[in-house]
Amino acid sequence: MKSDIHPKYAETVIKCACGNTIEVGSTKTDISVEICSKCHPFFTGKQKLVDTAGRIERFRKKYAKFDKK
Repeated sequence: MKSDIHPKYAETVIKCACGNTIEVGSTKTDISVEICSKCHPFFTGKQKLVDTAGRIERFRKKYAKFDKK
């Protein structure tokens, strides 16, 4: 194995926007993320409401002329 070609691997801290910190090993230092397993809706069981009604109505309005044929 060649020497001095591999990046330095060290302990680092991942910081989430919710305030959670996770200690891992990585080649990068001080990693920041927007969402983690503590605050992600899949892991917490809580869903965030997303306004998709506007998107659906725009789609139906846009393609209504094809439906009439």
